[in-house]
Amino acid sequence: MEKRNVLHFGLLGAFTCGGTEEERARNGPMLGKLGKKALSFLQYLVVNHGRNISSEELIEQFWGDNSSDPANALRNMLFKVRSLLKAMFPEQGKVFLTLPDGYAWSPGVRLELDTERMESDCLESKRAAGEERCGLLGRAASLYRGDFLSGNDSDWARSQRQYYRTLYLDACQALLPMYYKKEQWMELLAVCGQAYSVDFSIEDFTAYQMQALIALGKAGQAVEKYESFRDRMLQEYGMPPTERIEQLHTLAAGLRKTGVDYEDIFKLVCEGEEDSHAFFCTFATFQSIVALERRHMSRSGQTSSLVIISLGRGAVPTTDGRRLERILLEKLRTGDPIARLEAGSYILMLTGADEENARLVASRIDCAFHRTYRHSTAKLSYRVVNLGTGKRAESYTADRQDLQ
Repeated sequence: MEKRNVLHFGLLGAFTCGGTEEERARNGPMLGKLGKKALSFLQYLVVNHGRNISSEELIEQFWGDNSSDPANALRNMLFKVRSLLKAMFPEQGKVFLTLPDGYAWSPGVRLELDTERMESDCLESKRAAGEERCGLLGRAASLYRGDFLSGNDSDWARSQRQYYRTLYLDACQALLPMYYKKEQWMELLAVCGQAYSVDFSIEDFTAYQMQALIALGKAGQAVEKYESFRDRMLQEYGMPPTERIEQLHTLAAGLRKTGVDYEDIFKLVCEGEEDSHAFFCTFATFQSIVALERRHMSRSGQTSSLVIISLGRGAVPTTDGRRLERILLEKLRTGDPIARLEAGSYILMLTGADEENARLVASRIDCAFHRTYRHSTAKLSYRVVNLGTGKRAESYTADRQDLQ
């Protein structure tokens, strides 16, 4: 099989041509001499290098109804672009060909794009694990030097820009917990810093950056990071930071104090208003609590249960959802964790309760709900699972006659 010469193009950030710094520096001035439309034309050919492109497609994309002689305009544009390619790749001969059904890159060359390498790394990372996955995601993130063809404001370029931005941000979010687990604080800070500049509103980039700064003994910088994030969120969205960011700020502010000692830390961890109600939390926090309880059960032999309670037929989702939430908070034991799954559906953990006791608790909640809200037509249903065995009980819909 004939060896194909490789042409390197960079599409993330400024448009570049060449596989080495020397080649990119040599070709940069030549690209700079192209007009805005001719540069966009070349970029379109590069992005679509994997297929033949018809004359009709190019005319519609770049001239539409704005030219009295689009066919001639296309010929002139092709001449200009081919001349540029010949100047940049003098040893290659013809690299862009005219075919009976359109235009295509020569089969003797292969185009390598940073966008395709990033896509490939992200795709491979989904099938990998451990260090291999971390390496693939890190390489994908490092390829992102800025928005896709950042200087091109054509519709076709803007339509792809958000895709690559999202791909990059998703890679960063997947990479951060890996760096955090390995305590690679400097790598974590580098990823957070660049990703924050792309989309500051994703709180992971602020949270992990603050955690890394705290770990490095730079609590003051963590506080400054919080203040910058808070001010920007309030200015652009009118929203304060989430509880997660506020907790990190509280920790950083406490550690920044001169002469902080263990008593200060204990006080910081334990301070907070006591609440006699059940503990309402996010689903992520609920997962952590359940994981801790499972560890405790393995040592103590104690049994606990999970219960999902949902509003059934006849419910008014918003109104009855608030009602059910209030009953759960008031009727469960202090500290029983609850998390919302969706509108009108909640999951709770009953520490020390087996399946039978858990069903009794669910029945009492149903009775309390209908005693308090007699006119509600909602029928509550629930499912119980033993936290130790993972064995799920049958789903159950409360029958009002059975509970009276």
